Amino acid sequence: MRRRPRPVRNIDNTIPSPCIKVCQFKKDELVCRGCYRSQDEVRNWMIMSKEDKLASLAQVDVRKTAAKNNG
Repeated sequence: MRRRPRPVRNIDNTIPSPCIKVCQFKKDELVCRGCYRSQDEVRNWMIMSKEDKLASLAQVDVRKTAAKNNG
């Protein structure tokens, strides 16, 4: 029995991860306190398209601003 070929993924390496090596997820928080990405964004970063990474980074900026404004 042959395996089905895996779909070819176009892995984008042009957008660096915003990770600052301070991974902190609390039970009641949905985003990392270090990089402001969700667990899904952190887990899937390497396989996300360039467009998805840029959209994620836009959300990171929104989350950072909100966190600073909330104290």
